[in-house]
Amino acid sequence: MSLDRRNLLALGLAAPLILAAGKVPMTGAEIVARAHAAAGGETWLRPRSLIMTGHASFFPKRDEASRVEVPNYTMWRVYPEQSTDAHLANGMVRIDARLANGEVYFQTAFDGVETYSQAGRVPGAQASREWSENFGFGIIRFALEPGFTLDRLPDDSAEGRAIYVVRVNDPQGGKTLFGIAQDDFQILWLGFQTARGWHERRYSNFYRKPGISFTQPGLVRLYYDGIKQNQIAWTDYRVGESIPQSWFQIAP
Repeated sequence: MSLDRRNLLALGLAAPLILAAGKVPMTGAEIVARAHAAAGGETWLRPRSLIMTGHASFFPKRDEASRVEVPNYTMWRVYPEQSTDAHLANGMVRIDARLANGEVYFQTAFDGVETYSQAGRVPGAQASREWSENFGFGIIRFALEPGFTLDRLPDDSAEGRAIYVVRVNDPQGGKTLFGIAQDDFQILWLGFQTARGWHERRYSNFYRKPGISFTQPGLVRLYYDGIKQNQIAWTDYRVGESIPQSWFQIAP
């Protein structure tokens, strides 16, 4: 290789470093703080409760032929004041999925202690696995608190948009990846390891209701090892309502 060619190659490699030298990259904490603000600030960070309604599609055999349409899909959520484990059940949650004829497709709930399905209380080991695969998103609300660390991973793209990727390391050792839009700081993507495989969620169609500082994704798609398991279109939500604990206890 000639000297001139070596010099040109060196300049080519150095150019991105020179251009980047004048701009200090955002830290993981700065990106997460911007995501909190974009999602709604304090109202979104510490909601008392959330009720979401919409419709969903499920693929129980992991193929299009098994698609099940669920036109009535509702989730009730009471949030915890603190969380240090991304994939441990906390607060209270209930999900009701009903078919067009009113038949229950499935129900699941957690009252803060026990887990329930449409058949009644679920034994401990089975319940723990179910929730470990479903809890994860909420940990970003606590990611700036003591005991957490954040890693800024390589930038990427999701939903056709450039994203920052931040890994949230919780105090219990859990690692959860979040993809945050570089333009408006909405949370577009989530990923973490489960016993069923690598789990991802993709968020889009964001909206806010008038007078409520709370951004809601209108569409959530869930994947295991790259295959879509289900998708949920959230068409309405309510924040801060009182929900009794008894609502999270399903009798057979």
